[in-house]
Amino acid sequence: MRKVLFISLGCDKNLADSEEMLGMLVENGYTLTNDETEAEIIVVNTCAFIHDAKEESINSILEMARYKTEGVLKVLLVTGCLAQRYKEEIIKEIPEVDAVLGTTSFGDIIKALDIVFEGERYLEFKDINALTEISKKRVLTTGGYYGYLKIAEGCDKRCTYCIIPKLRGNYRSIPMEQLISQAEYLAGQGVRELILVAQETTVYGKDIYGKKCLHKLLKELCKIPGIQWIRILYCYPEEIYPELIQTMKEEKKICHYLDLPIQHCSDKILKKMGRRTTKQELIDIVTLLRKEIPDIILRTTLITGFPGETEEDHEELMEFIDTMEFDRLGVFTYSAEEDTPAANMPNQIAEEVKQDRQAELMELQQEISIDKGNDKIGTCVEVMIEGKVADENAYVGRTYGDAPNVDGYIFINTDTELMSGDFARVHVTGALEYDLIGELENEYTE
Repeated sequence: MRKVLFISLGCDKNLADSEEMLGMLVENGYTLTNDETEAEIIVVNTCAFIHDAKEESINSILEMARYKTEGVLKVLLVTGCLAQRYKEEIIKEIPEVDAVLGTTSFGDIIKALDIVFEGERYLEFKDINALTEISKKRVLTTGGYYGYLKIAEGCDKRCTYCIIPKLRGNYRSIPMEQLISQAEYLAGQGVRELILVAQETTVYGKDIYGKKCLHKLLKELCKIPGIQWIRILYCYPEEIYPELIQTMKEEKKICHYLDLPIQHCSDKILKKMGRRTTKQELIDIVTLLRKEIPDIILRTTLITGFPGETEEDHEELMEFIDTMEFDRLGVFTYSAEEDTPAANMPNQIAEEVKQDRQAELMELQQEISIDKGNDKIGTCVEVMIEGKVADENAYVGRTYGDAPNVDGYIFINTDTELMSGDFARVHVTGALEYDLIGELENEYTE
């Protein structure tokens, strides 16, 4: 039984691919290990979205390569976005790498290992617009109580700062029957929260069914026993449509939570970014969502320091965030990626300025977050338990308003024994910068 160590880097969409590969490995008799020194095979599923991600991926490959001499490592396999983008460089510069799989070739991982163990190197790069059929069987790495369902691959938007279409291809929806089948499998494995991801979820189905069908997919997923929450990430604001809003209102399992990556609010910067919205359109969609779904939690992401962003543009963004009061917000500093139009634009911003602007935006959001947290004190919320706090009579959990790994938590003080994956009613008694504090509703006394 050959032992495999798997390293998954980057986004949750990459993690879904990693779990698919892990499922293939286990099904074919490989065993998994977390110990680099005993692994005969190490797989690094890489990211190449921004500079820091590329650096992390390269460092991970180099670190694992040393186990060719320090451990029992026989095969080092690299896959994912960095592999797709820099396959020639990886092959040339890192001779310890035995196999390289592109973003549409991860389904060939067993074939690749078979060939490498026969003494040959394996390089496989299929059509960037191919669509690997997803399998039912996955090895969950999230703890088992929530799981990511990748509903599409690639992107057609072509934002000027983004390399993803060159690494992942055009937008391709995964057929609904495959998604339902995998979701049923995940529910059977104990998954209670299903998180829908793609480069863009809102246009799901348009390429294969002729119109947006995310709402239809959601209705089918809501029928699956065992699934209690369904969360939607990566919704482009301009693609939000009436049937989607109506379905969110009607279906009790769908979390009143949307992730809307707006990136900026200045019309000038939005146009340079290749975005499809204006500032007023962003205001209109946020206003509509809050009117139709009053308890909706809205998350967004911004890019600061984009080429040509002036201090006036930054101040406009600050004012916009102050006015809109998003519930959750993250800020990336602009990263100039080769082979993207934005990398060649004039008036690139100094790194120090980017960092300062990012800090200002996050400081403002922290104030908003504290106010929103304080508003929750005295309310009761449904919470999914994630685990116990070490050496304390307390547990950590998430509300419907918190996506795993990107949003906050609620800390519950109780002597009652709770299990990860349980749902509990919690009375909110306090608030921190991004997190809440509470007690079980039936234990709360003023």
